[in-house]
Amino acid sequence: MTIMGMTAIDLAARFGLIVLAIGMMLSVYRIVRGPKSADRIIALDLLSILVTAVIVLYAISAAKAAFLDVAIAYALVAFLGTVAFARYLGQTPPKPSHRSDGRDPTTCIQSEGTPHD
Repeated sequence: MTIMGMTAIDLAARFGLIVLAIGMMLSVYRIVRGPKSADRIIALDLLSILVTAVIVLYAISAAKAAFLDVAIAYALVAFLGTVAFARYLGQTPPKPSHRSDGRDPTTCIQSEGTPHD
């Protein structure tokens, strides 16, 4: 089946690339704007998944199976990178909270019978 000289696979690949490009733009937006580090990590992982999908779509539309190996290798490296980045961010100590009265909130224990704050 051909429509305007294009096969159904070519049409599906072009539609898929448009959808993936929109997803990539939204993912890059979240990487730049993400309010938290966790949002940025998830967006980076999503971006790597979308890049893998683009490589697979190209492999299908170009009928070149060698690119599927590239997609698998890229997906594995991207996953390991995401895990390493998440572990790195998980090891950083949290920022200390500051109290207005100058006391350390982790050592301030209220004893029974004495008013506190």
